[in-house]
Amino acid sequence: MRSEEFNNLNKQPNILVAPLGWGLGHATRCIPIIKELILLKCKPIIAGDNKVVALLKAEFPEVDFLPLVDYNIRYSRSKYWMPLKMLLQVPHIIKSMYIENRWLKGVVKKYNIDAVISDNRFGLYHSSVPTVYITHQLLIKTGNTLSEWVAQKIHYHFIKKYTRCWVPDFAGNNNLAGALSHPVSIPSNVMYIGGLSRFEKREGIEKKYDLLIVISGPEPQRTIFEKLLLHQLQNYKGTVLLVRGLPDNSPVITAFNSVTIKNHLSAKELSIAIQQSQKVISRSGYTTVMDMVKLQQKVILVPTPGQTEQEYLADYLYERKIFFCLRQNEFILTDAISQSDKFSYSKYIFDMNNYKDAVKNFTDSL
Repeated sequence: MRSEEFNNLNKQPNILVAPLGWGLGHATRCIPIIKELILLKCKPIIAGDNKVVALLKAEFPEVDFLPLVDYNIRYSRSKYWMPLKMLLQVPHIIKSMYIENRWLKGVVKKYNIDAVISDNRFGLYHSSVPTVYITHQLLIKTGNTLSEWVAQKIHYHFIKKYTRCWVPDFAGNNNLAGALSHPVSIPSNVMYIGGLSRFEKREGIEKKYDLLIVISGPEPQRTIFEKLLLHQLQNYKGTVLLVRGLPDNSPVITAFNSVTIKNHLSAKELSIAIQQSQKVISRSGYTTVMDMVKLQQKVILVPTPGQTEQEYLADYLYERKIFFCLRQNEFILTDAISQSDKFSYSKYIFDMNNYKDAVKNFTDSL
């Protein structure tokens, strides 16, 4: 019966989309892919934990959702203990991967899944249906050559289980992630699909804020950075919009001076706020980087302490003069703004629609 349906041109392929829940960057960069699937007459079914479901349900209220437990990784308060903290959680991560692989086998049968798109969930490969794995970290930065080699071997072991591996970056030297996405050797199923961003650049938007600050990422560093900024904003004279990166129902902080504070903004609201701002301060998560490139915004990147990927990205983009960057322990707001004003931002242009061809080719292959 499924074979007959599969060959029926009127049937919508059921495509499971499952982003990892370490922060919301994996979920937000799946938004353009899900939109493209819908345009191509596919039926996406989204799986994730509560945070992922809440975010994507606001974007796609008509889509079906399935609960899928996340890996529940814990981060260290100190950057120096971060590698050990992550190492100790490796057995838990491996166990979670095999649990989600068993979960997938049941879901494929129950919901007649025709294909799977996994954003950094290692265990969602399948022997009977085409699967795609999305990652920009073909090289996982750990700060140690040996551990990076071991991590890459393990990562490639799982990447090779998928039909295709989509890397949201550009082939060649003109790219956004440097060695993270362009290591010396890559698996044969890797395909560079260009950048992914849920935002659209608009013409004629007037500037409203001198500064937009977007706080994001895992605790406790999100709160640490927020407290540092709130203290330093007490003496700042410009107009500021601070987005805390918390659910709407979180306790609010009262605005002060010319500082407007929001717990959360929808994708549309955040896109407009970025374009209304002279300058943005944010973490250097890769999804944020792609969003800011899409909107061609001037940004001060402050990587999350201990997250070697973010630290590498910030340094790489600083060297290429795409964005200015500072470490959190060196961050003084007035100095950061003054230094970034003197920084020679390059005029970069990237085609952020390349992914559409990859999605179409994949769905045509079904």
